[in-house]
Amino acid sequence: MMQDHMHEAEHHMFREAFREFLVREVIPFEDEWTEQGIAPRSVWKTAGENGFVGFSVPEEFGGQGVTDFRFNAIISEELAQANVSSLQFSLHTDIVVPYFVHLSTEEQSARWLPGFASGDSLAAIAMTEPGTGSDLQAVATTAIRQDDGGFLVNGSKTFISSGINGDKVIVVAKTDPSLGARGTSLVVVEEGMDGFERGRNLDKIGLKGQDTAELFFNDVVVPGKNLLGEEGMGFAHLMSELPQERLAIGLQSIAAAEAAFDVTNEYCKARTAFGKEIASFQNTRFRLAEMHTEITIGRTFVDQCILELNAGTLSTEKASMAKYWCSELQGRVVDQCLQLHGGYGFMGEYDISKMYVDARVSRIYGGTNEIMREIIGRSL
Repeated sequence: MMQDHMHEAEHHMFREAFREFLVREVIPFEDEWTEQGIAPRSVWKTAGENGFVGFSVPEEFGGQGVTDFRFNAIISEELAQANVSSLQFSLHTDIVVPYFVHLSTEEQSARWLPGFASGDSLAAIAMTEPGTGSDLQAVATTAIRQDDGGFLVNGSKTFISSGINGDKVIVVAKTDPSLGARGTSLVVVEEGMDGFERGRNLDKIGLKGQDTAELFFNDVVVPGKNLLGEEGMGFAHLMSELPQERLAIGLQSIAAAEAAFDVTNEYCKARTAFGKEIASFQNTRFRLAEMHTEITIGRTFVDQCILELNAGTLSTEKASMAKYWCSELQGRVVDQCLQLHGGYGFMGEYDISKMYVDARVSRIYGGTNEIMREIIGRSL
């Protein structure tokens, strides 16, 4: 969790309130949602009523106007400690809603933002396509201007988080395919628009409680008033929001590593072998010491990035470092923690087994770690 110097009284109160919400409304149902592959919309509504989603929405549009990312961090940290991975709160609040907050016109804000803050409406963003992966400049989905000022959207997207539950989807599309990245725009496709179809809820090896789907756009008529930001500036809009997205993933990764370490440390104290606690063996102590040290280093860096994000000074390169290094660390930690559990770590009823499979995607989504290295390298 965030180090003590990062906290003020209001952060402690927020953490306690969210922890109580998880105990009451989420933890008893996590296994059920994981088995079903999706969390119900009702829990989002309850979270909204308690001020736990979309809190960056300005007060005049029903939100709290809170832009202190320390609150976002608390959400991710408590979800990790509870081993809850079915709720895509970070995607909604940390990653997608900021696009709407920063780019919406007054009319769009009045139309969309209240639902994001109340939990009545869920936001998603459709970037990845079957043939593009992390290469956003290569998207083939088109949104062609029509004579009436609207857009005709055609194409498909894949691996879209909240692909089933999300009812307001920012679609990254080419409004002028001849211009490459400079012809990219963001258009909002809404639930119920003709030609907008969702594929199946994809079967993943981890994060099974999160709905992830393919989306299809077949001559979807999108009104001109659903253009988000400026036409042709979509790639620039994406670049401006990516630092927070990548920090959010880095934060989730370090929080998950902390949670995995905590359950493993307790397990090692309780488990005995050859007549004594396995925590007393030198190998176990050394492995725990190594992990604790690296996690502390990662947490210190992430906390610094949070402060820089709050100050508006966090660079794309530094956010990419947080995403890349912390997700790599998460992978090493959960692997070592499972090893220390022995055969029990391979059993589904132990928390570490879920942490292990949930961790793998951290190095892939939000831009693969290979892309993160490329971004960092270019900056040199």
